[in-house]
Amino acid sequence: MTDITRVPLQPIAKGSLTKLWLGVIAVILIGVGVAFLAAPKGVSVETVQAGTGPNPAPTDVVLVNYTGKLADGKVFDEGQGAPLPLEGMIPGFKEGALKMQKGGKYEMTIPSDKAYGAEEKVNPQTGEVVIPANSDLVFEVELIDFMSLEDFQARMAQMQQMMQMQQQQQGAEGAAPPQP
Repeated sequence: MTDITRVPLQPIAKGSLTKLWLGVIAVILIGVGVAFLAAPKGVSVETVQAGTGPNPAPTDVVLVNYTGKLADGKVFDEGQGAPLPLEGMIPGFKEGALKMQKGGKYEMTIPSDKAYGAEEKVNPQTGEVVIPANSDLVFEVELIDFMSLEDFQARMAQMQQMMQMQQQQQGAEGAAPPQP
């Protein structure tokens, strides 16, 4: 009975096993390549000079010196001692700032999908395209300080009061009649 149920094995053609393994390897490489291309690119933050202390919170206002560049090195924006509320920033800048510490200097690379995406930014005065659509951005950032939004608003209110008082004093001095 064993002779009746036996299935004869056909010989494998020469080179078929090699072709099979090459096919398996090709499918694996294609899968890895598709996964790599489909994976979202994150914000890269490189430390140029380490800072100290805690990191800003997502609702904080950061005080920074910065230079914003396109990937080709063209500068599109600069700021010295600029207060930037993180809630109003592009997602990539906010994500990168949360990784920084007070006193540190950083180089942050933001992929276009976490910057302005397909939207181009135009100078409203000249009509010149400042940031082309789908541009990756690079920022050199020095984090001077950060504070809560509430503290920032309180400090701004104090500064406005001081400026109003100075203007009133200057107006009162200018309105006084000259002394003989």
